Amino acid sequence: MSGVTSANTPLKVGAVVITMGNRPEELRALLDSVAKQDGDRVEVVVVGNGSPVPDVAEFSSVVRTVELPENLGIPGGRNVGIEAFGPAGGDVDILLFLDDDGLLARTDTAELCRRAFADDDRLGIVSFRIADPDTGVTQRRHVPRLRAADPMRSSRVTTFLGGANAVRTKVFAEVGGLPDEFFYAHEETDLAWRALDAGWMIDYRSDMVLYHPTTAPSRHAVYHRMVARNRVWLARRNLPVLLVPVYLGVWLLLTLARRPSRPALKAWFGGFREGWATPCGPRRPMKWRTVWRLTRLGRPPVI
Repeated sequence: MSGVTSANTPLKVGAVVITMGNRPEELRALLDSVAKQDGDRVEVVVVGNGSPVPDVAEFSSVVRTVELPENLGIPGGRNVGIEAFGPAGGDVDILLFLDDDGLLARTDTAELCRRAFADDDRLGIVSFRIADPDTGVTQRRHVPRLRAADPMRSSRVTTFLGGANAVRTKVFAEVGGLPDEFFYAHEETDLAWRALDAGWMIDYRSDMVLYHPTTAPSRHAVYHRMVARNRVWLARRNLPVLLVPVYLGVWLLLTLARRPSRPALKAWFGGFREGWATPCGPRRPMKWRTVWRLTRLGRPPVI
């Protein structure tokens, strides 16, 4: 039966939202879209990442809040949200991760998630389609595969979008949470590679939609430094030693080909150096069969 476990018990869905407290109206709109989901209610944990959580009293029956004394970054904040659902999120079967300025476009998204995970025991992560609420356009960078021309095509993929996804909590129990030390950028790919190495699959689903205003990732002041530093950490933590220089060499060439501004390039090279000079967390290189699996899925871990 779709959307249920083998014992005919509906899969339990929760949601994690992190906020800096600066988008109260958008946060309430998001929570309203979660409250309107079909099927069993979705309990939400809102994490104030170094800031108070805006007033969400109207959702008190389904929303819990956690206020952190300091900003732990995106992965750190989301990990706190995961643990609010018990160790490794184990009080629920599925966790949605939603940006606080996003909005679930449909009321059946939670039910679609239940059905997807119930129908495929090896499905570990689902990446939603992100669309602009005014134009309906999905940016190419929001389709997590190299062949991204058609955002309406669902497929198996090798990574996922951080603020618009669903994760089976068994994945966290098996491979751990997001890498706290990354703070911002590439934490999703780190988790994705560990999940794939453990045998889980990742799907991009065009019918699971999060409305989100069109933005550029470079709006973050630390973007170029974090992207470069974490790219190095990602390789050092997860790739077989022979692939580390290949992967980083390809990304160096791609960065130069995009002709960033002089300040951006300076920040990028600073982050690149930092990635080599600083601890990156535990190293657990993926198996070569996982490299082949990633290649068969259309994205070998050299790009």
